[in-house]
Amino acid sequence: MDTQVRNSVMQVLNVRNSINPEKYIGFLNMVGRGKKLAFQILKDRMRQKINSWSFKYLSQWGKEVFIKFVLQAIPTYSMACFLLPKSLC
Repeated sequence: MDTQVRNSVMQVLNVRNSINPEKYIGFLNMVGRGKKLAFQILKDRMRQKINSWSFKYLSQWGKEVFIKFVLQAIPTYSMACFLLPKSLC
């Protein structure tokens, strides 16, 4: 697209030009054959959440709530957009 046209469209729509068009909300826009590697970020985010919480102070019900509401929210967007590999699930 011509730079002048792009700038006009950006100005009319009041949007910014993306610096990294390959990613959107931390995920790749196009996923090829390397799905396992592309969705590794999901595993990393979940591990980071688990490691940041102290489970010794949570009851059995508290752990269940943590899993249902916090950990299930992480892959929701990517599952709506992409077919996740079975190995990830």
